Amino acid sequence: MTETRWRVPLSDVAVDDELVEAALDTVRSGWWSMGPRVEAFEDAFAEFCGAAHAISVANGTAALHLALLGIDCGPGDDVVVPSLNFVAAANAVVHTGAEPVFCDIAGPDDLNLDPVDAEAALTPRTKAVLVLHYGGYPCDMDAVGALAARHGFDVVEDAAHAPGASLDGRMCGTLGRVGCFSFFANKNLPLGEGGMVVTDDAELAERLRLLRSHGMTTLTWDRHRGHASSYDVVLPGLNYRLDEVRAAVGLVQLRRLPEENAARKRIAVRYRQELHGRQGLTMPFAASRGNSAHHLAVVLLPPGTDRDELRGRLQQRGIQTSVHYPPIHTFSAYRSKARRPLPRTEAVAGRLLTLPLYGSMSDDQVGAVVEGVLQTL
Repeated sequence: MTETRWRVPLSDVAVDDELVEAALDTVRSGWWSMGPRVEAFEDAFAEFCGAAHAISVANGTAALHLALLGIDCGPGDDVVVPSLNFVAAANAVVHTGAEPVFCDIAGPDDLNLDPVDAEAALTPRTKAVLVLHYGGYPCDMDAVGALAARHGFDVVEDAAHAPGASLDGRMCGTLGRVGCFSFFANKNLPLGEGGMVVTDDAELAERLRLLRSHGMTTLTWDRHRGHASSYDVVLPGLNYRLDEVRAAVGLVQLRRLPEENAARKRIAVRYRQELHGRQGLTMPFAASRGNSAHHLAVVLLPPGTDRDELRGRLQQRGIQTSVHYPPIHTFSAYRSKARRPLPRTEAVAGRLLTLPLYGSMSDDQVGAVVEGVLQTL
């Protein structure tokens, strides 16, 4: 099987001397596990988000799992989560011992969860609602927050798509009790792997730090510096630590994030101008709330379109596409947990198509995608 040579890949990582030197300097330092660069990255990310605390972790799934454990989510609890999401959200819930309860999206123009349906999904066992800012577009957090106040559950934000997105002057990830970010290679702030949990709750932050590193009261870096000679274990934790090399790269990528998001916005605006309303295509979030991070450029294909065939024709042109996402409740592992009808999610599921989007896309590449979609549809 030959490897496709993409004329326009779905995502891309720009590598330059500054990134290479940041990684090499860390390798040459001889200290690779969690240490001063991780601390600096956490401080910088907390400042960027306007959060009191930022706790780095190994990946975005670890961030979700840690956040749910931090709020004491476990057996006997339910967590409401939109089915139109990456499966990591439901997996993280299940690995706490809790049960995911899937809710519907608002509709074809807003692929975030519907607060009305989220309320209908609540049970006497609901511990939290896990919201996703789909594609970098802020969810209706005012409505979700009002629900939380009425019913007494915690709000956990999956902000994997939304570093730098904001709503009413506040950054996504800081709008609930705890927020979770991913730094996977295709994200706006790419490290390959990595994640972050942010919160303003000092007690929760301390619990998250303990859970991240085996429940140990001191870290290897503390003992290396002579700040401690021993440790206690105060709860059964995990090893979800971030390493120094990725933190060093993260410090560079964080400085570049506003520019990356701005470039993505320019490309997303062009897509909308040239595709929305043409040949039966639409682009969700035409009237989005807040400021998006523009992680994804998603179009809705006309009803009845053979999406796989269209993707194949685009692949022949060297244009990579994807689908975000197959709804979680349609996977074999989760069909038995699909307790509720999700008509709006199912109505759009087969029509979603994700187009290439990354800050370094050239005008010619964007034009090739637009032309390819319109000519092959």
